[in-house]
Amino acid sequence: MPELALPIFLLTYVVVALGRLPGWRIDRAGAALVGAAAMIACGALDFDEALAALDADTLVLLFGMMIVVASLRLSGFFRVVEAAAVRRARHPLVLLVAIVGVSAGLSAFLVNDTICLVLTVPVLELVLRLGRPPLPYLLAVAMAANIGSVATLTGNPQNMIVGSLSGIAYGDFAAALWPVAAVGCGLLILVLVLAFPREFLRGGPLAPLRVTPVRCNRPLALKSVAVLAGLIGAFFAGVRPAEAALLGGAYLLLTRRVKPQKIHREIDWSLLVMFAGLFVVVAGLERTVLTADRIAAVGSFGLQQPVVLATLTAALSNLVSNVPAVLVLKPFVEALADRERAWLIVAMASTLAGNLTLLGSVANLIVAQRARSLGVELGFGAYLRIGVPVTALTIVAGTLLLMH
Repeated sequence: MPELALPIFLLTYVVVALGRLPGWRIDRAGAALVGAAAMIACGALDFDEALAALDADTLVLLFGMMIVVASLRLSGFFRVVEAAAVRRARHPLVLLVAIVGVSAGLSAFLVNDTICLVLTVPVLELVLRLGRPPLPYLLAVAMAANIGSVATLTGNPQNMIVGSLSGIAYGDFAAALWPVAAVGCGLLILVLVLAFPREFLRGGPLAPLRVTPVRCNRPLALKSVAVLAGLIGAFFAGVRPAEAALLGGAYLLLTRRVKPQKIHREIDWSLLVMFAGLFVVVAGLERTVLTADRIAAVGSFGLQQPVVLATLTAALSNLVSNVPAVLVLKPFVEALADRERAWLIVAMASTLAGNLTLLGSVANLIVAQRARSLGVELGFGAYLRIGVPVTALTIVAGTLLLMH
């Protein structure tokens, strides 16, 4: 019954978009896995075809980078970076720039969701100790992480997928998109300053604050930073990213200082399961529904125009989330003449679209959930008020930059 492929795809994407299936205890990862199994059961794919649909490069790259991030986090590296930034901030505007810079800079090479997980609580505790309003700084962490992650193939999961599907070299991707990230960070700071003038334009200097010593496992931190630097060098040198990440991650597991169980707990296994399931679900849709004629018909709506493609990508990313959006756009992008630029636009728009609403990216939800644990509410409306102008301005700027 291959004709069931489309309903299976739609139901899977609805559950992935909602995050749950009403009345059932199933999450996004479970929905993707059930959807993949249903594609095999209905005959849209046989088992061997389903296995072939798994993009091993993306899964291995994400897994390897998770190990690197776990080692950095367990070593105390992120706390050291945050403390160094705090010591140099003497005014609310300087503190804002520091938070945006740290969040975006780390997210450019490490997965943005993890950076939000690491930075939110320390930043919130800091601004509360300083007696400053937490909202603009929480927005800075979330939105800067999304914007900074657009710069490289390892900044976020959807970029990793784009890199694997497109074959664009790490250096070429970064050369095209780091200006988008830099301009985006500037626009984010501008919007936040204009939205909170009392804090950033009329606010006085920060009160003196004693920075407590930061505990750091120095040998592990140095080893982890060295591996990260080696990985970045290997990426730019043209080494296959998945291979480099796997070797770097495996090397970090050879340690006498950290129990392997601690690193294993840091791995987001559900994200890997969701990716694997979605690869199979989309492959089933491509094989049974997305014929060459249908793909060409959709392409005739002007997807070759950067503005049209960016708008569609942003809209789809907010409907079903950015990773599923990238996967479903694959056959249409592959049919375009300027394939490389199209993939860059998809990567840019799917990432920056995550700043539109609180539900637009996992990074945003992590910030909201971590803030709530400390009694601070980041509401949907408060986020939307800043998210709309930031998303519109950054996507327009990104599209213009990629058109030339």
